[in-house]
Amino acid sequence: MSQKYIAPRGTQDVYGAEARKWQKLEKIAREICDRYHIQEMRTPMYEHTEVFKRENDASDVVNKEMYTFVIKNRDGESPSLTLRPEGTAGVARAFVQHKLYATGGSYQKYFYIAPNFRYERPQKGRMRIHHQFGVELIGPISPMVDVEAISVGLSFLHEVGLKKFKLLVNTIGDAESQENYKVALREHFKPHLSTMCGDCNRRYEQNPLRMLDCKVDHDHVAVQTAPTNYAYLNEMSREYFESLKTLLDAQGIAYEIDSRLVRGLDYYHHTVFEVVSTDEKAGAQSTIFGGGRYNHLIDYFGGPETGAVGLGIGLERLLILAEDSGIEFDTEDGVDVFGMPMGAASNNAVFAMIQSLRQAGYVCDMDVENKSFKAQFKLVDRNNAKIALLCGDDELEKGEFTLKNIETQEQIRVSANEVVTHVKAWLGEK
Repeated sequence: MSQKYIAPRGTQDVYGAEARKWQKLEKIAREICDRYHIQEMRTPMYEHTEVFKRENDASDVVNKEMYTFVIKNRDGESPSLTLRPEGTAGVARAFVQHKLYATGGSYQKYFYIAPNFRYERPQKGRMRIHHQFGVELIGPISPMVDVEAISVGLSFLHEVGLKKFKLLVNTIGDAESQENYKVALREHFKPHLSTMCGDCNRRYEQNPLRMLDCKVDHDHVAVQTAPTNYAYLNEMSREYFESLKTLLDAQGIAYEIDSRLVRGLDYYHHTVFEVVSTDEKAGAQSTIFGGGRYNHLIDYFGGPETGAVGLGIGLERLLILAEDSGIEFDTEDGVDVFGMPMGAASNNAVFAMIQSLRQAGYVCDMDVENKSFKAQFKLVDRNNAKIALLCGDDELEKGEFTLKNIETQEQIRVSANEVVTHVKAWLGEK
């Protein structure tokens, strides 16, 4: 096959049993959000580039990984557009654009399940198109909201069945605390810049916090000996973090403090967190989900000063971790009733009855090729059907159908009006 006709590097096709795994994860995510009274929000797959590339942003997502393009419109304008690299910015933009702050109450909760696009070297668990279950809780500036966000993520992992993981938390303080810390970091890193990577030299000017998260210079002596930010937190930031820890303790949520944890996006303030796998099979791709508090993104887009906290869970990586943990999803494909017309004359009658059963809530399929009796029963087996519905010349003449319960091998002949009733008796009401 020509290279032009295969999926691009860093993308994948999902179908069959694998697609049913995805459906299972998405169903769990939606059920969790229902319990937490979190509403769905769907934002565009691409935005104006300025939604993601904000002022002097130092993050790798903005500087190295975005898919940005220019389209020349018929009116002569050429806007710069970017495929969504992460979900939070689009939700914040929509929150302001539609003035949800004025109509939706003081505490609003949104979730999304959507693809993100990042240009990076594809590897196991890291794709150029990756899908994310994300949650954004907007309104109160309260550690209780932070804990609620963390609880949503942990509840999701528990429902999926993962057990080998731990929660890491840290504070990066408010804007004032961060500015004080940046001054200290620049002073610390300045003598080492000549031996550090080009990205770290850029980050030094833009946001030296990003240097602590560098993948290239992770083991550099300057990174390993960098001061922590705790000495530079103001009183309010320290109190906020202490309240967060008290709430986590009260809820029985185990955690570890990671003083180096800063997360990969520049808009975070106060709480940041990650949940990482403790399974040795996870290797380098051990982060399961992460997030943090962002109190200045809403007002950046023109809304009022509003607190918010969010998290994102990569579904591709989660599926890999689930497989490594031996978690088995129910991916068996099957139907409740499989229709078997015994000759072309019975096609319309079988099709009409199958439609009636579908309207009653049952999963149904039928042979549409008028295969032989033996071949049709092979289709019954292949589709894991629970009931076979047969109609031959005699049944057609009398307005009847033959039903066969595949599990019990019981077989009955009933009128057309009684088919749904008997299926309900065998399978229960849908």
